[in-house]
Amino acid sequence: MSLLAVLPRVALAGVVIFSTTLPVALRAAATHRLEPVDAAHGMVVAGHPQAADAGVQMLRAGGSAMDAAVAVSLALGVAEPYGSGLGGRIVIVYYEAATKRVSVVHGVEAVSRALDVDAYRKLPSAGRSIGATAVCVPGLPAALHDAHQRWGRLPWADNARPAIKLAREGFLVLPLSVKFFQTQEKKLRRFAEIGRLYLPGGKLPAAGARLPNPDLAATLELFAQKGPEGFYRGPVAEAIVASVRAGGGTMTLEDLAQYRATFSEAARFTWGDAEIFTSPPPFSGGTIIQLAMQALEGTTWPGETLRDPRNLDRVARVVQRLYPLVQAEIGDVPDTWERYRRLTGPETTALLRGALTTPGRPLVHVSTAMEDEGQASSTTHFAVADAEGNIACITQSTGYHFGSGIVAHGTGVVLNNWMNSLTYGDRKSPNYVAPGRRGRSTTSPTLVLRGGEPVLAVGVPGGQRIPVGVLQVLLDYLAFNRPLGEAIGDTRFHVVRPASTDDARNKLEFEYSLPVSTAEALRQLGWNPRIEEDPEHFGGVNAIEFLPGGVKRGWADPRRTNAAAGY
Repeated sequence: MSLLAVLPRVALAGVVIFSTTLPVALRAAATHRLEPVDAAHGMVVAGHPQAADAGVQMLRAGGSAMDAAVAVSLALGVAEPYGSGLGGRIVIVYYEAATKRVSVVHGVEAVSRALDVDAYRKLPSAGRSIGATAVCVPGLPAALHDAHQRWGRLPWADNARPAIKLAREGFLVLPLSVKFFQTQEKKLRRFAEIGRLYLPGGKLPAAGARLPNPDLAATLELFAQKGPEGFYRGPVAEAIVASVRAGGGTMTLEDLAQYRATFSEAARFTWGDAEIFTSPPPFSGGTIIQLAMQALEGTTWPGETLRDPRNLDRVARVVQRLYPLVQAEIGDVPDTWERYRRLTGPETTALLRGALTTPGRPLVHVSTAMEDEGQASSTTHFAVADAEGNIACITQSTGYHFGSGIVAHGTGVVLNNWMNSLTYGDRKSPNYVAPGRRGRSTTSPTLVLRGGEPVLAVGVPGGQRIPVGVLQVLLDYLAFNRPLGEAIGDTRFHVVRPASTDDARNKLEFEYSLPVSTAEALRQLGWNPRIEEDPEHFGGVNAIEFLPGGVKRGWADPRRTNAAAGY
């Protein structure tokens, strides 16, 4: 591979510059430039061009947005094995054009009902993040099939064919994909089954190579023929349970056979004349976005841009203040909707607005051990729109990159590590580990409507960075009226949640393009700005913008291997 193929790319005034160390002046000016794709009929924006193409194939064949979404989801499980797949979770936010209704399908992994909580808590904490003891019951296959049953038009098996072919013939390893393999080489070498699949000849795959997974192709064929029965029962289920139990996990065949996805309404709130629909409880991400926007609506922005240090200070104060409130209330508990409605009510909004007027420096202490997705979470987001106006806005994940590192023997399925998303210290937490519980998630696929008509479908991967990533795009787009491409491509930032008592407080993360003057102004306001050199760290925002005349404009974030395709 050439040196240029592995160095980070920075788009600046239309020129692609390759550099490992950028001069200060250049770093201050650099942003990511997006090239939109317009289509009159259907649009797909996804994390790999071959997955986007799979979705377009279904749209051209007369499929609905959900048919295309099935094809994209399954293809991503092949082409982004480090990010998502059959062994993980999914959340689907779906707009049905005929009824103008927004629904959510929850396919979140579940803790084994055979888990001995006290015994599990005595395991080393690393066992919650890697290996068989980190695996929960996968939710993606059930949710994807249930959503297709409700909104699909084509036969289920037709939607699986592109992914089967991709797994059999091999997906194209892209230059940016190589990094995911490189950073997880230790995990790939630690576990024999995953190494057999993703270290061909014992070596890391090179850019331009095609990497087949015949085991996964066979599993997908069974899934295509039998639906969930082909995954949650029979040989695939038996292989999953055998692999998990061989590594010390407690999953049973009954856990798999009894898994069910669920449907619900979306979390909904307004911003001016816009209606915003996002992930509802027990997801924490949508609640974070809603609380922040409710607190910030009507504020007077002192600068002309969101990234004016005074405006960054406002956003960060609100987000920092709401984090512990969400952590304390949102989770997989019977009264989660009651908790959500109380939390998003006027009293909390008034409390958060108080953070905007409190004089002096921001909070020094927020909370400790605030668990769900950590910094290392790997995910993928995609959006699909069909000719009739139906929209699927979807985020899916296996947790960390390559999940637990466990591949169920002979299936090609990378299993999640979502035991890591649960809370282990605070027994009163709504996210405290328990048999059957489904860990909360910052996942935040989001739709914006005006007058009942779609304006925007947007989402981003990135663990705890997800809700702040979506929030800043929405604020740029709705409050500052910026073109969507600029909103996605501008300097990304994140308000960091401290994960332990040793973590730095008042920490803000930024991309390398943060101006030095902005960083210094933030320090004067009491913040601790840090530069994260890797653009991928902040995830890749994928979005579809809905323009007059029925035009669908796809925006694929170049921070990752994203692609937009339509017809």
